[in-house]
Amino acid sequence: MEIEISNCNNIDNGRIALAEGLLNIKYAINGTGKSTISKAILKSVSSRVSGNNELLELKPFKAINDDGVIPAVNGCEAIDSVKVFDESYINEFTYQPDELLKGSFDILIRDENYDSVMAEIEELVSQIKDHFTKDQDIEALIADFDELSSSFGKPTKKGVHGSSAIAKALKGGNKVTNIPEGLEPYQQFIQGGNNVKWVKWQLDGGQFIEETDSCPYCVSDVKEAKETIKRVGEVYDSKSIQNLNKLVQIFQRLDKYFSTQSREIISEFVSSVDGYTEEQVGYLLDVKGQVDRLNERFKQLKNIGFFTFKDVGKVIDELRKYTIDSNLYSHLQSEESLDKITKVNGSIEELIAKAGQLQGRIAVQNKHIERVVQDNKSNINTFLRNAGYKYTVDLIEDEAGKHRLRLIHFDLDSGEVSGVRSVLSYGERNAFALVLFMFDAVKTSPDLIVLDDPISSFDKNKKYAIIEMLFRKERSFRGKTVLLLSHDFEPIVDMLYHHSDRFEKPHASFLQNNDGQLLELDIDKSDVMTFVDINSLNITNDSSLVAKLVYLRRTYEILNSKGFAYQLVSNALHRRQVPLIFEDGTSREMTPDEINEAETEIKVHIFDFDYSDAIQLILDNAAMIELYQLCENNYEKLHIYRIISEDADHTDVILKFINQAFHIENDYIYQLNPAKYQTVPQYVIDECDQYVATL
Repeated sequence: MEIEISNCNNIDNGRIALAEGLLNIKYAINGTGKSTISKAILKSVSSRVSGNNELLELKPFKAINDDGVIPAVNGCEAIDSVKVFDESYINEFTYQPDELLKGSFDILIRDENYDSVMAEIEELVSQIKDHFTKDQDIEALIADFDELSSSFGKPTKKGVHGSSAIAKALKGGNKVTNIPEGLEPYQQFIQGGNNVKWVKWQLDGGQFIEETDSCPYCVSDVKEAKETIKRVGEVYDSKSIQNLNKLVQIFQRLDKYFSTQSREIISEFVSSVDGYTEEQVGYLLDVKGQVDRLNERFKQLKNIGFFTFKDVGKVIDELRKYTIDSNLYSHLQSEESLDKITKVNGSIEELIAKAGQLQGRIAVQNKHIERVVQDNKSNINTFLRNAGYKYTVDLIEDEAGKHRLRLIHFDLDSGEVSGVRSVLSYGERNAFALVLFMFDAVKTSPDLIVLDDPISSFDKNKKYAIIEMLFRKERSFRGKTVLLLSHDFEPIVDMLYHHSDRFEKPHASFLQNNDGQLLELDIDKSDVMTFVDINSLNITNDSSLVAKLVYLRRTYEILNSKGFAYQLVSNALHRRQVPLIFEDGTSREMTPDEINEAETEIKVHIFDFDYSDAIQLILDNAAMIELYQLCENNYEKLHIYRIISEDADHTDVILKFINQAFHIENDYIYQLNPAKYQTVPQYVIDECDQYVATL
């Protein structure tokens, strides 16, 4: 894929290539726009789904008020899903309070085999479940049982909580059925279908009754009826009537499930004139207990499945436990209740007859889970060991029968680590999260996986352990389209140069950003060179004498060969007309013989070298400035700057840093040729340009 990005943050225009089904490593120095590339691709794909141009969030600051500049990404049309590893992934999905990775069971254990066997188990237990999914009466019964149970409120010594729906509705008696003396004229409203609204309406107007002798609704004279009107508000309130209505309706719906005697006693309770007695409460609590037990059994059967019977040898015993003994439910001895119980028990017996099949499928599933758990634990723990972490992981089965990923420390007696996010160091957190991300991405299988600078902060051992885990294991990113954006060169060295036999060859490239123009250069195995080889190549290339001397001096330094030849080259680059020898903190002039010996050695590498000619060129500011301006690569440009600014007073911090401390050649034994790849940041050269312009 050729992806073109324009007007996104610091990228005005650029094109990158993505090889499908391979690891694509984009190596770049900081500030190139690596994170912008990641965000641009992600937002381009998500914009197609959402219908909003999310790319507008990446509009460059310099064009924030220019309506003609619109961020755009082209070439992502074949990508429908992207998964990105970055800081937001770590914050959102990893190190949850009860597990290391959100949804660890689904990610680490659940797969096609698991779902296939689970479907077979579900098919076997479906007859029981069908009684709940297809019998609407049982579904409604469970809902009514739940509502009846909740109406009792929190348990108390007296049995019914004072703030419960039952207490509010019936503690003072059923005032809807039994209208108090003197309020009979309001019967049609109190017992009507809209009694709750009527009482609320009555109470709202009642607050004005003392202001005048006129009715607040019709302004007729109500002087004689005031006390009666006020009494309605004293006896009734809308919430109590609402609770009573609901309670009566529940008991009416459940009426057919109660035995004859229970039905009569419940009816007396609900329609009592003066409220319920302690004996009635005790009786009703007994009814509630049976209702709760039967309801719980129905719910268990409704959710019956693999996790119910994980112990293969006890499948029949477990099924027997679910059989409902109707004799234990004296309050629910109606024909309707017994019919429901008989049907459910019948389906359990049918399943017991198929216990052999069920046991077989459960055994297969248990073995599959055991193998997957062991494989995934082993893979993660191998990584932790190789990376030098004193941790292991375990997939611990919870009460629901599902596994959750937990972290264990070698030195912790209790085993499991709590508060993982605060315990792990920044590097440990990122490394571990990256491995968890791998399992997540492999499971969800997006079209493109993006790793935004994931391993640069790790030491060499941990880097290799992570690369090995991500791109070499059986369950890894092998064969997937992966974009790895990094300012770390080591993965390229490991996968393209040192261990090319161990890894599938990645598509590697170098990104450089020159004033908003993003350029990409491919990196092949031959481009990974030692700095000695780089120096030798560049000395023989058609470069300037000054550049050749720079590379030769670096060769002597890396080989620790600091004889007369090294001394003479250093004198030239430090613009000394008379070369000096530095020994034991003192200096002296080089002798003619020493100069001659040094020139002879240097001519092995630079055949036409002559110190007097070289120093004449280097001392000529005009010639050096012209050389600086003609130079096309930043590395050589930087060294020419160092020569011509040798005697300058570098009061500016960055200029001082550039002149004295910025040395990319110290970074790696293996690296890219800086004469070909712009590994010196452009901002450094911009500072050099400003200085040279003042000369």
